[in-house]
Amino acid sequence: MKKFLFVSAALVCLCFAFLLSAPIPEFSAAVETTLRFAGQLPPEHAATGYMNDIAKTIKEKSGGRIEVKVYPANQLGDYGLVHQELIKGTIDMALISTPGDIDPRMNFPYINGFASDYTQLENAFKTGGWAFKKMDELNKPLGVKFLGFNVEGFIGIASTKALVEPLNPKVDKGVLCRVPNMAVYQLGAKAMGFRTMTIPYSDLYTSLQTGVVDAVDGLPPAAAYAILKDVTKFWYQTNYSIEAESYLMSSKTWDKLKPADRDMIADVVAKVAAKSVPLAKAEDEKYSKLMADAGIKVFKYTAKELLPIQQAVAATWPKLADTMTKPFMDEFNRELAPK
Repeated sequence: MKKFLFVSAALVCLCFAFLLSAPIPEFSAAVETTLRFAGQLPPEHAATGYMNDIAKTIKEKSGGRIEVKVYPANQLGDYGLVHQELIKGTIDMALISTPGDIDPRMNFPYINGFASDYTQLENAFKTGGWAFKKMDELNKPLGVKFLGFNVEGFIGIASTKALVEPLNPKVDKGVLCRVPNMAVYQLGAKAMGFRTMTIPYSDLYTSLQTGVVDAVDGLPPAAAYAILKDVTKFWYQTNYSIEAESYLMSSKTWDKLKPADRDMIADVVAKVAAKSVPLAKAEDEKYSKLMADAGIKVFKYTAKELLPIQQAVAATWPKLADTMTKPFMDEFNRELAPK
């Protein structure tokens, strides 16, 4: 019995000594704030990956006090509805296309012709630049805080037929081209020499397959490859427009955060947004190669070669004054006109 008690006591001492020598586990702070982060793209899309990176970094930098829950693929509604919910404060953060129904000027990132290579685009969309400040200025009266741009890539033309003199805006391209239902795209395509038709995004494949249209614009290489590679014979990297979304936060949420947390979140988003430009360039190159490997004839051009169509598209900007106002378009032209 005494031997048993002695052994038991020794084991207790050893366990106690082990506990004293073991490293003390680190415990993060309890969650104080949960932010709902809405997105419009699928879970596997790069933009959703950026959202997850932002959520993870915010949690780490706040020591676990701020948790961000990501809702991709329009789980909380399409971009128009999400923007309304940001205004109300019922959604906290979003990475979405900026809707122009309340203020058409918020569609300015989609104005065709202001950049034709990634150096120009990086300068145009840099944090603290004119476009950044203007998007924040337009959202602020609505109760929404702008945090940065996410660039997906430059837009080109997917076609079943060879274009006639693709870099000469004075020549009819010989195809009927689908364009998105936005004035900026319709004006831009016509200025480049295309006859146009508006067709919903969901019908792009069947429209090309059945010959309703001969060409499609409004897509960067990644989307064109994913959606249209089986029905596309030619890809023209005209870079006349871009695909991009905005990082936004409800002002109601922003105002509730501690100043230090606001600074931290703004910095986290800005760093991820800055990465989107070089990553978008890499994506364009990757999917252009994949299209070529799939038997699609790919045409790529320098900024100098693209300048004639870029200038022709920019010449249509005054026609946007009716919806975006003349003062705004004068300012846009002054800041971003192709040179």
